[in-house]
Amino acid sequence: QVQLVESGGGLVQAGGSLRLSCAASGRSISAYRMGWFRQAPGKERQFVAAISWNSGSIAYADFVKGRFTISRDNAKNTVILQMNNLKPEDTAVYYCNTQPPDSRSWGQGTQVTVAS
Repeated sequence: QVQLVESGGGLVQAGGSLRLSCAASGRSISAYRMGWFRQAPGKERQFVAAISWNSGSIAYADFVKGRFTISRDNAKNTVILQMNNLKPEDTAVYYCNTQPPDSRSWGQGTQVTVAS
């Protein structure tokens, strides 16, 4: 299976921005629909955004529409999540995976904390 490593998280003030990266190794992800997911403390992991193999189809959860942008670079085997106008409720560990997710490919995630 593909190995996924997320990075780019951190602590930011409400209204700020972060750019998350997901680097894949082990195999090319160019043929896969990819997604970002998040899990807040005490809550289930939830879908955030997804992008088709050729970036032709993109989907967002309602709570991030207009604030987050997903993109990918198949040549670099990378998926990006640009997060703008962050809110305290966006605080969570963010993960990337195929969409639908492959249970064998969950990485460690990257922590995003938004201070009010």
